[in-house]
Amino acid sequence: MCGIAGYIGKNQASNFLLDALKRLEYRGYDSAGMAVLNGENNLNYLKSLGRINELEEKMKKIELNGCLGIAHTRWATHGHPSEANAHPHSDCDENIFVVHNGIIENYKILKEDLIKKGHLFKSDTDTEVIAHLIEEHFKGNLEEALLSALKLVEGAYALAVISKDDPEKIVVAKKSSPLVICIGKDENFIASDSSAIAGYADKVIYLDDGELGIITKDDYRIISIANNNKIQKEHCNIDSDVADLQKNGHKYFMLKEIFESPEVIKNSTRGRIIPEKGLVKLGGLEVLDQEKLRNIKRIILIACGTASFAAMVGEYMIEEYAGIPVEVELGSEFRYRKPIIDSQTAIIAVSQSGETADTLASLEEARRKGALTLGIVNVVGSTISRETEAGVYNHAGPEIAVASTKAFISQMTVFALLSVYFGRIKEMSLTMGKRITEEIEKMPCLIEEVLKNDEQIKNIAREYSKYRNFLFMGRKYNYPIAEEGALKLKEVAYHIHAEGYAGGEMKHGPIAMIDENFPCLFIIPSDSVYEKMWSNMEEVKARNGKIIAIATEGNKEIKNIADDVIYIPKTLEMLTPILSAIPLHLFSVYMGMELGCDVDKPRNLAKSVTVE
Repeated sequence: MCGIAGYIGKNQASNFLLDALKRLEYRGYDSAGMAVLNGENNLNYLKSLGRINELEEKMKKIELNGCLGIAHTRWATHGHPSEANAHPHSDCDENIFVVHNGIIENYKILKEDLIKKGHLFKSDTDTEVIAHLIEEHFKGNLEEALLSALKLVEGAYALAVISKDDPEKIVVAKKSSPLVICIGKDENFIASDSSAIAGYADKVIYLDDGELGIITKDDYRIISIANNNKIQKEHCNIDSDVADLQKNGHKYFMLKEIFESPEVIKNSTRGRIIPEKGLVKLGGLEVLDQEKLRNIKRIILIACGTASFAAMVGEYMIEEYAGIPVEVELGSEFRYRKPIIDSQTAIIAVSQSGETADTLASLEEARRKGALTLGIVNVVGSTISRETEAGVYNHAGPEIAVASTKAFISQMTVFALLSVYFGRIKEMSLTMGKRITEEIEKMPCLIEEVLKNDEQIKNIAREYSKYRNFLFMGRKYNYPIAEEGALKLKEVAYHIHAEGYAGGEMKHGPIAMIDENFPCLFIIPSDSVYEKMWSNMEEVKARNGKIIAIATEGNKEIKNIADDVIYIPKTLEMLTPILSAIPLHLFSVYMGMELGCDVDKPRNLAKSVTVE
């Protein structure tokens, strides 16, 4: 969850490190710090509680000169947010400094043993044991000491380590947490993801689990943690642009990213649709034996959080149009079950970052059982993209806000493409294939129409910001969107409690909460379950509940029952979730703003959940 960065080269390290931390702040923002080593082997460090700007203010008063350094922005796991618990952590003599993303599961046992040996601890974190373990094994060579230390460590880690007694290098290691090395000219960089390095260099190396890197200002070396053998790595292009990391006039990244939804769909579908033939071309799946795809009897979609709601929409789409049984599983639950999987089962891992720890663990379990493993990810070169046999990239571009919006829109779009792809392999007609693909191509323009309701949605949010409980309801394709709307409101307007429910379940409990102080938001497009949703609204109205409705353009009767109506254009029923999600995302942002929340960085959350 945390963000780490490192620099070694010819320039002041602190300049890059501060910039990198700002770009990585979505990974955690409880505290931050950096350590910089200069040519005279003086190692200075600085820590601060809170956001990166607190560290930046301290840096104006204290010089951190040097051309080698590491930095960290924290999402707390062990120990309360505090300066003492902020990274970097050091050994007893402040010779060795460590930044870490992950969890050391056996840290208590290691810490007790180290204390018995005379080591003095200054924090409550699990990370500090790594610094002391390295100290215990250090004999002048940093990578050898780290290799020895890692043999004792159980858990997940992305590590960057420096030492004033073995200067002119940064040593890094990876297991179950992301880490990249970027190669520049007379300078090299490391970070949790490539967005931190965009604009500084254009080539990146993705470390795999069990690999250790030794980085100097003009070279690098990768070895196996298990046997010290040298490993050759391929360079990849950084798939982001500095311009993508700017707000472009919007107050928050989340707002910018919602308004990028039309472009996101264009990017997610570009070159993938052949509308005149009713076909979808997915290059990432062409590497597979097509007969193997035809023989798939069952699909399991594995995801967490918002991605799981996109997967639920995908479940409806694929079952209805491709005729393949689909199940949606939470990665955090699937990994501990004993699922029945065989060679005719396809596992599709869905993750914006491609680094979600629970989804990755589930993927590994599925692979062991012989399933076909596929991925839907946004980050090129991410672990899921490398660990699966094939897959589809979202091409949504960098997503900076912690709460996912444009990646969610892209994921649903990719599922629509997959439905046609699998459907046409199976029994979908040319006519149906053409109808769906033609309608997918219209989606960017239809979303532009939805975004024109921005000011109306802002006013509705202002009106409803006094309420502290909401019920979101939908049916069939829009039930997952009710769940997504409630989650977004909880994430970015976190003083409010919200529940997402299937409309038919309201009578089975939630209706007890309804009164004039408990507004309900209904997703009620003119589809196959419209009348059923109308009955739900009647039940709420009979109990004096206020109603916000998301309805299809041209529906006049909805105004007779709803207090406020937000219209979306007419489209195929299977594609309505893509349109109905947009007003819910906007509603959440404006509710959060009304309540004074930082909608880009909600409290207690981090963008990429890389620890269990």
